[in-house]
Amino acid sequence: MIAKERFIKFHERYGDTIAFSIRHVVDSFDAPVELRRMILYHFGWVDPSGNPIDLMVAKRIRPLLLLLFTEGSGGDWHDALPAAAAVEILHNFTLVHDDIQDNSLTRHGQPTVWQLVGVPKAINIGDALFGLVYVALESLQETQTDRQILIEIHNTINRTILALTCGQHLDMSFEQQEKVSTHEYLQMIEGKTARLLGACTYIGGLIGSQNAIIANHCREFGLHLGMAFQIHDDILGIWGDEKTTGKSKATDILTKKKSLPVLYGLQQSATLRNHYQKESFDNQDVEKIVAELDQLGVREQIYAQEKHHYDLALQSLEKANLTETVKALLYDLIDLLFDRQF
Repeated sequence: MIAKERFIKFHERYGDTIAFSIRHVVDSFDAPVELRRMILYHFGWVDPSGNPIDLMVAKRIRPLLLLLFTEGSGGDWHDALPAAAAVEILHNFTLVHDDIQDNSLTRHGQPTVWQLVGVPKAINIGDALFGLVYVALESLQETQTDRQILIEIHNTINRTILALTCGQHLDMSFEQQEKVSTHEYLQMIEGKTARLLGACTYIGGLIGSQNAIIANHCREFGLHLGMAFQIHDDILGIWGDEKTTGKSKATDILTKKKSLPVLYGLQQSATLRNHYQKESFDNQDVEKIVAELDQLGVREQIYAQEKHHYDLALQSLEKANLTETVKALLYDLIDLLFDRQF
């Protein structure tokens, strides 16, 4: 079965219900017409004019993981739907703001929200999504009677938002920062990617098991999976098959992106450091830089970092003591995430 077909089964299990839950939250917001239209547009439900469409633009990995961990740790995944909607809305709030901060013109092949309505209104749309995170969480009171668990879920969301802002701050700072250490870079991807995945698996484990120890093992899985996934993405950014990644492998180097392989190379090679003093690169420069990275064995070094976090994720998964059915689904999802052929 090809990766895309395999991924569809996760959406058959949870996807329509997740989408319905998110739409229910959005529809509860009595917003001005343009504001509502742009929120629906960002989620891929309408075109810029407000006509209904279904782009299926998002894989919704985060809510999928939350529901899998709820079910796998002994709970009813339907009870966790408000939290699943909340984390996906939270993720999309960051995307709207990130697109502005990164000056991104398109997302999923469509114009970004700020391109359509301008920066001030797009910031406001992102702020509205931020508020809808907590509207989504309100419904958790209907399924969660333990007040301490409700408080812990809210606290987890709040701490995760702060971690996301720290990660984004570092990412933006690196653009002007001449020297970036690998430690700083790993801090950045933990904040931007790993902490939210860890929050999803933690919240799912907490709702499902009602047990803090189990939930913490679930969190460690998500955190290390997020680290491994982003490091894997950096490897693909330079050595990946263009048919798999959907972008030229020269892009990360041509744009002088400070990805982990580049940082490893700059630490080890004066030749590379001198090369990076150039104002811009062409395709010949890209070939020389990749050749230098290969000569240094950087790909193997980065892969060792990926494998370290990947192994820690799997160790945490075993400690979480999930049901065998869900564990098998998670292994399949991990395989899909690291194959990236969809």
